[in-house]
Amino acid sequence: MSVSNKKATTAMFKRVKIFLTDVDGVLTNATVILNGKTEFKQFNIQDGMGMRLLQHVGIPVGWVSNRKSAATTARAKELTVDYLWQKSLPKVAAVEAILKKAKLTWADACFMSDDINDLAVLDRVGLPIAVGNAMPDVKRAAKYVTTATGGQGAVREVCDKILCAHGHMPAILQRLRHPEGYREQ
Repeated sequence: MSVSNKKATTAMFKRVKIFLTDVDGVLTNATVILNGKTEFKQFNIQDGMGMRLLQHVGIPVGWVSNRKSAATTARAKELTVDYLWQKSLPKVAAVEAILKKAKLTWADACFMSDDINDLAVLDRVGLPIAVGNAMPDVKRAAKYVTTATGGQGAVREVCDKILCAHGHMPAILQRLRHPEGYREQ
């Protein structure tokens, strides 16, 4: 376990009321493939499941990016992401606007990052998180550094920690093992 992870506690994960994340390098492996005017990105399916589970228990999800991307918009729509910000403006303003709309505070928020353009946000949120392959300054600012790298399950790792800290995981697993309408014979 890295030194950064010793700063995060179960209580910090339990205080999370909104999950916010950067996109490129956190939800993806930071690779963008361009084919003429079409942009391709690779998103991790397990990360998507983690975010949907958070939403299912009432924790909203928001994505914050400084660049507009049709691929990001399509994936956010598919996952019914609660807040999507894709503007070339400071991310502090983006998160402030999202928190205001959600009627939450900086202390209520978790934010995941991989790069230094997010340091101002990481310095303000209640639970700053860096992906395993984040830049060194981001890791130093984080209270938790994921084992997984960006686009490779880092988001799911954090979602599971939040769900466990809130005590939701046993009920989620029970429902998935025995969905409505299922009858044991």
